[in-house]
Amino acid sequence: MDLVFKAALGAGVVLLLAVLSKTRNYYIAGLVPLFPTFALIAHYIVGKGRSIADLKTTILFGMWAIIPYFVYLATLYVLVDRMRLEVSLALATVAWLMAATVLVTLWVRMH
Repeated sequence: MDLVFKAALGAGVVLLLAVLSKTRNYYIAGLVPLFPTFALIAHYIVGKGRSIADLKTTILFGMWAIIPYFVYLATLYVLVDRMRLEVSLALATVAWLMAATVLVTLWVRMH
């Protein structure tokens, strides 16, 4: 039953994105995926199972994790008028993966 609820929730978010993309304020569809659903879950789990210092480290890493998402958006913004949408999305995803790899590598070395 838990899996059905999660699937329904995911489908609901997709429907919300589809509806928002058709409205006058279509750009709000870019905000919906950034609702901190997974961050709330991660922070709760870490906060309940580890120390406050570990939770604060998780929060700090989350702040730095915004950089790969920015790299994704910047790459997509530049490529979307130059290439097909699918290629632009794929390359922006590769850029995210590269930025995330750099972030994790630097984080591990510094902490």
